[in-house]
Amino acid sequence: MFSRNMLERIKGVKEVLMETRNLGKKIKTLDTERANLMVEIEKLKKMAESKISALENEVSIMREEVKSLRELLGYSKETRK
Repeated sequence: MFSRNMLERIKGVKEVLMETRNLGKKIKTLDTERANLMVEIEKLKKMAESKISALENEVSIMREEVKSLRELLGYSKETRK
């Protein structure tokens, strides 16, 4: 049969294998979460870019409105001072 020392070594090897398996599962889980987060980040970036574009357009329209109103009222930059 196996000696006590041999049984201890087998037990130690078994523990290392279990730990390695658990580490592998953790790595796989974290890789999956990382991939999901990367997808979410890209979606959020696209949403932010879309919002920026909409705001830039809105600001541009408002500047044109201000310019038109100033011209309509005869209000120039020199008059503001």
